[in-house]
Amino acid sequence: MSKKTFSILVPIYFNELNIPHTIPKLQSLEELFPNYDLEFVFVDDGSQDNSLKLLLEEKQKDNRIKVIKLSKNYGSMQAIQAGLNYVSGDCVGIISADLQDPPELFVQMVNSWENGKKVVMATRSDREESFSQKLFSNTYYYLMDKFAIKGYPKGGFDFVLIDKQVVKELVEISEKNTNIMSLIFSLGYNQEFIPYVRQEREHGKSRWTLSKKIKLFVDSFVSFSYAPIRFMTMLGFIVAALSFIYAFFTIGAYLAGYVVVQGWTTIIALVTLLQGIIMMMLGIIGEYLWRILDETRKKPGYIVDEVYE
Repeated sequence: MSKKTFSILVPIYFNELNIPHTIPKLQSLEELFPNYDLEFVFVDDGSQDNSLKLLLEEKQKDNRIKVIKLSKNYGSMQAIQAGLNYVSGDCVGIISADLQDPPELFVQMVNSWENGKKVVMATRSDREESFSQKLFSNTYYYLMDKFAIKGYPKGGFDFVLIDKQVVKELVEISEKNTNIMSLIFSLGYNQEFIPYVRQEREHGKSRWTLSKKIKLFVDSFVSFSYAPIRFMTMLGFIVAALSFIYAFFTIGAYLAGYVVVQGWTTIIALVTLLQGIIMMMLGIIGEYLWRILDETRKKPGYIVDEVYE
């Protein structure tokens, strides 16, 4: 009986300090999976350090390693999307290169997959991170559960194992400007959650900047929630109602002789407030329109420069 294949997909971006530790750690999983052939797929997301060089050196030693080089930095979500096109496993594990997620947990995840779960998510019960990082993450995942995808894990996840059927669906969807983890969750396949504590980063510096976090926040809500549009509608009704009430009050006061000339301060305050609300609404609509335009142009979400197999 032939062995099944377990593919491990790792996005790489400025990870030259992690790679010497990450690859041996992943290779050591061979002892834990005697009944599986392992495959390692690394996607270099436009790194400008020695990440690609180190990956190719390791590839010379281990023919199970595939290296996918993107033409520039597209972000970790698009790097994962690109890598899914090159995995061949019966199941695919996705893990970061910084080893904050314990690779040994794949054993329990694969066991769940063997028992029929097509999506196995390692969810964070806690994080060995700073207060500000925890605050942003917890707020983001709370809002995702509240306004976007009901039942979304409170601690979030990006350490996941999926069946090849799920991989096929994700490749066919090939959606740009999205959170692929949220997309995996929203597909509705049989799921299981495995809690763990995300460890502190030991090597290298995180490139998960504030601008990337904001983009992920916007992409997630625009892709999976109608809450921004619904918010604009409700805000419009509220402002309109208050405006009518204020208009009737002003007319009544004028007719009664209590007000001769409207106050300059009040007029400026109202104009400024309403213009701010209108500009905010236009910005939200613009986010949706941009994504519609981006999808209709059929421009690829990433470009693969070279593939080393």
